[in-house]
Amino acid sequence: MDVITETALLGGSAFVAGVINSIAGGGTLLTYPALLAAGISPIHANATSTVCLVQGSLASFWGYRRSLKNDGRLLLALALPSLIGSVAGALILLRLSERTFAVLVPWLILGATSLFLLADRLQRRWKDSPEAPLTDRRVLLLSSVQLLVAVYGGFFGAGQGILMLATLGLCGLRDIDRMNGLKSFTAAAINSFAAVLFIFGRLVEWRPALIMAAAAVAGGYVGARGAQRIGKDNARRAVIAIGFGAAAYSFWKAFF
Repeated sequence: MDVITETALLGGSAFVAGVINSIAGGGTLLTYPALLAAGISPIHANATSTVCLVQGSLASFWGYRRSLKNDGRLLLALALPSLIGSVAGALILLRLSERTFAVLVPWLILGATSLFLLADRLQRRWKDSPEAPLTDRRVLLLSSVQLLVAVYGGFFGAGQGILMLATLGLCGLRDIDRMNGLKSFTAAAINSFAAVLFIFGRLVEWRPALIMAAAAVAGGYVGARGAQRIGKDNARRAVIAIGFGAAAYSFWKAFF
């Protein structure tokens, strides 16, 4: 693959991933296969994807900041489990061999894509139900589940945003802009903490990471600012198709 084609592939996938992450999540299902196609090994592709999506999540969070002006306590309650879980997940990844991770990845991608399908059904079910107040008990439950989500996100980022949206919905939230803002904040926290460990572990391919980080920032901001004008159904269909395609490709690479 020549430099121009590779740059277009990596930048394009990261831009669309930034848009998708700001709307629903699942952007790693685009960036991870793109990095594999560029010839990067599975663990390095996962680490590089995590690093390049940090800025996109931050840009998305900034775009939703007005929806979170009264949520300081909730953001704080989500930050600590995000830190602890992310570090735990990243440390698990650092101890795995390339072969073991390559065998696990197809199942992780398949699970993340299935979650994406499930999340769409859950959001339709919640659409007409009233929002429940976030009591101390609900916040504690949310923090506890966030710890588990963060472990997964620190290990492998695909689907963590979908898990966060599902958790927020189960805890009674219904305002999609508020939910996306909280999801973007926690995704940025998880990816940031994991990225530090991946950088010190020398797993990051810097040229692809820099190209994709710039594109993800633009995509994250565009997605957050124009979420209501973007065709969500078409975006979801594309992510689902790419996710199942990436799972099939990963199964073939890992086992055949």
